[in-house]
Amino acid sequence: MELEKFMATNFPNLVLTPPLFYNWDIGIRFELGVDWKREENKEGSVYLRGVYDRTITLFESLHQEDEEILVVVNAHDYGGKWAFRGKLNLFSRYVRDKSVLYKLQHKMIPYIIPEDDEDGKYKTHLFILKCKTSDIRYVSLLKAICNTDMGVKPSINNRVFFINVKNETIFHVYDDRGCDLVAKSPEAIRSIYAKYNDWILDYDREKIDKVFN
Repeated sequence: MELEKFMATNFPNLVLTPPLFYNWDIGIRFELGVDWKREENKEGSVYLRGVYDRTITLFESLHQEDEEILVVVNAHDYGGKWAFRGKLNLFSRYVRDKSVLYKLQHKMIPYIIPEDDEDGKYKTHLFILKCKTSDIRYVSLLKAICNTDMGVKPSINNRVFFINVKNETIFHVYDDRGCDLVAKSPEAIRSIYAKYNDWILDYDREKIDKVFN
C-alpha cells in the first residue's frame, strides 16, 4: 500500500493520530481559533470565519492544485459498532469527479491507540484516497472539519490527514483551535514557517523556532 511505503520512508514510527506535532521532531503547530467566546459557537460567527480563513490559507499554501495528495481518514470500530458507516458518503460529498472514488482503499488495523484498548477488541479502519488537490472540494471539507466541536453542520467526527507526496508533509486540523504540520525536513516547510509565523501557537513557539533556527 502506498501509504505504508510513504510513512515508512518519510515518517518511520509515526502513527497517524493526534498529536502529530508532539510525536515528530520537525513540525509546526498553528493557532486557528482566536478570541473564542461562548456566543461564537454558531454558523457565520466572526470566530469561525477566522478559523476557516487560516485553515484554508495554510492548506492552499501547502497543496498546489495539480499536486498528488493522499487523503487519509481514521475510523474507529469499538467492538463491532462502526463510528464511520458512511465512509463513501463522506468521500463522495467532497470529491468532484466520482470516478476518483475507485481509487479509495481500505485497510483494517489494530486500534491505533493501543493503551486505550486493554482487551484488544477495538479496530481502526484506514481509508486512503489518492488524488490531486483539485479533485476534492477542500474548502467545504476543511470547514466541516473545523465545525466538529462547534455544534455547526456539516461536521466530520473522524480524523482527516492530508499528505503531500511530493513535499513529504502531513497536515492535520485537530479542531477549531489549531492544526499540526509535520515534514520530513525543515526545508520542506521553512517558507510556511516564515510566512505564517504570527499564527504559530505561542505555547510551542520555542520548540518550533529551534527547528528552523
